[in-house]
Amino acid sequence: MSPFETVTQAPADPILSITESFKADPNPEKINLSVGVFVNDSGVTPVLDTVREAEKVLAETNTTKSYLPMTGNPRYASLTQTLCFGDELAESLTGKIVTAQTPGGTGALRVAADFIKGNLKTKSAWLSNPTWANHKGIFSAAGLDTNVYSYFDSTTLSLDYSAFLESIMSIPSGDVVILHACCHNPTGADLSPEQWDEVANIASAKGWLPLLDFAYQGFGLSIEEDAYAPRAFAKAGLPLFVCQSFSKNLGLYRERAGALQIVVNNAEESTRVASQVKIAIRTNYSNPPAHGGAIVEAILGDSQWQTRWTEELDAMRNRIHEVRRQFVNALADAGVSRDFSFLKDQKGMFSFTGLTKEQAIALRTDHSIYIVDSGRINVAGITSDNLPRLVNVLKEILG
Repeated sequence: MSPFETVTQAPADPILSITESFKADPNPEKINLSVGVFVNDSGVTPVLDTVREAEKVLAETNTTKSYLPMTGNPRYASLTQTLCFGDELAESLTGKIVTAQTPGGTGALRVAADFIKGNLKTKSAWLSNPTWANHKGIFSAAGLDTNVYSYFDSTTLSLDYSAFLESIMSIPSGDVVILHACCHNPTGADLSPEQWDEVANIASAKGWLPLLDFAYQGFGLSIEEDAYAPRAFAKAGLPLFVCQSFSKNLGLYRERAGALQIVVNNAEESTRVASQVKIAIRTNYSNPPAHGGAIVEAILGDSQWQTRWTEELDAMRNRIHEVRRQFVNALADAGVSRDFSFLKDQKGMFSFTGLTKEQAIALRTDHSIYIVDSGRINVAGITSDNLPRLVNVLKEILG
């Protein structure tokens, strides 16, 4: 008998498996609105000019392929802290932030989850309903129970703020609450600055731990405005986890560049926390990959490159906003009976369309338009070429 006889077939990833089906589809008019990557109007995920230039310099000046420290380069830590918290606040938190350079935002989430499970009295991780599909798997794999808090009204396709507040006020002290700092995935429904202030007050009063998944800084309103949430929690003097990703805003999807920021009370606490973060890293991947982090470090560390990168990021964000406007207007002009104007108010690449699972399956099987079963779409996947066909198919389905 084979030792692998008892291994069962795992279910396919709900998003990545759709991408595989899209790739295998021979239809030349197929449309992929499922996977979370930015594409330009030609349907290409571009390499940013600043990234390309930074890579050339790194190729010419790199002198070693030796391991990085377990938590990465100190300069990387300093630059990502500043991006997250701003110059003044980051400086005020000197000695109170533990930073780890991680393999993407997913790596940051897993290191945070392992640290929480191994060192805190936390029993449960609380996830928004709905949330990114991988959140539950990451925190469950680390050994934490997962629960959900109310967030989205599937009838109005908007944030249900009153239900959200009621939910988070009942979360036990010491539990960790995973919040989307901006561009909520999968709904695109974000909190306002005033609402974030109220959430920070609730976290302080109730004693639960905020963990911000910060994967889309710059894709919502701007680099500075999108950072309101982590800065509000830090200013309130709360313990805080922030998981940054540079996959989207620097286009470094395959380079796996991210950072975990942990805000603590004092330097002595920072030393102890850092020692345990290193254990979590050592027993997982040991050292972070260097190339993507070096690109981030080069761009954030050079004022001219950073300015040009900000302009490139602004262009990506503006494209997403414009696509939302064009999509809503095209649906209305085509006479589609359902009102999709809510799409204009949502932020980031993702939105819930309100389409049912059956309609999502029909889009894939009958029309080669690939969206996930929940009805979530990546609006960045809409281009000038595929918009007319997408609208015509939706009109056929919705009337």
